[in-house]
Amino acid sequence: MLTKISKATAGLLLLVAAVYTGLVGFLYVGQESLIFVGEPLPEAHQFEFEVPYQEVTIDVDGAALHGLHFRQPDPRGLVFFLHGNGGNLESWTTGVDYYRRVNYDMFMLDYRGYGKSTGEIDSEAQLHADVRQAWNTIAAQYPDKPIVLYGRSLGAALAVQLATDVDPDLLILVSPFESMLTMAQARYPFVPAAAVRYPFRNDLAITKVSAPIVLVHGDYDTFIPLRHSQRLQELAVAPTKLLVIQGAEHNDIHEFRSYTDGLTDALPN
Repeated sequence: MLTKISKATAGLLLLVAAVYTGLVGFLYVGQESLIFVGEPLPEAHQFEFEVPYQEVTIDVDGAALHGLHFRQPDPRGLVFFLHGNGGNLESWTTGVDYYRRVNYDMFMLDYRGYGKSTGEIDSEAQLHADVRQAWNTIAAQYPDKPIVLYGRSLGAALAVQLATDVDPDLLILVSPFESMLTMAQARYPFVPAAAVRYPFRNDLAITKVSAPIVLVHGDYDTFIPLRHSQRLQELAVAPTKLLVIQGAEHNDIHEFRSYTDGLTDALPN
């Protein structure tokens, strides 16, 4: 009887181990499909804006990145905008008129596989190299004007890492996470840290940023809770301000007047 129970227990343990290994393996191999949910656009897609813009192609290793550069006749400076993990430039450029009103140029990039950008994302290092190449291309056009590095959600992870290598006049992080490792462990506590191939350690990178930082977060954000920005503020060594948008969730924060007012007040003259 004991032998039968032992065999049954062993069989159950083996089954649990197999299921666990399969789940971890799926999450490890399929991380790109879970994190990067961009939507492609046909090459012939035409954007329609009421403000002047240029389409920009940036060649990187194995791909061509597509960006939009919104330009004013005599801008105060540039906002280099890194968007979140979904959609593409069509869905992320709904508020471009704001930058016209505050007289700032704005450049926004689509990552590999997003919009008209070619190629596929295959590592965190590749992503950081891509945005650095885009920065080198665009920032060089503004030698005597302030440049604001702006990242939202996933884009905040790219922005904070970029800010450790370049020298923006201001770093704005909207709805950032402490790290993707922290996010993954909260959602999948059974997954070992070593299985997270895109850790995006904002908590480490922010300690190396010397530029002034503005953190913006909605207090109703349940996807990336406010505590992530509060933790990043604690870790930052540069002058840092946290702007809490009352009533804002993760995807609607830009619709609040307090958000746009806060950005306007923060932008360098």
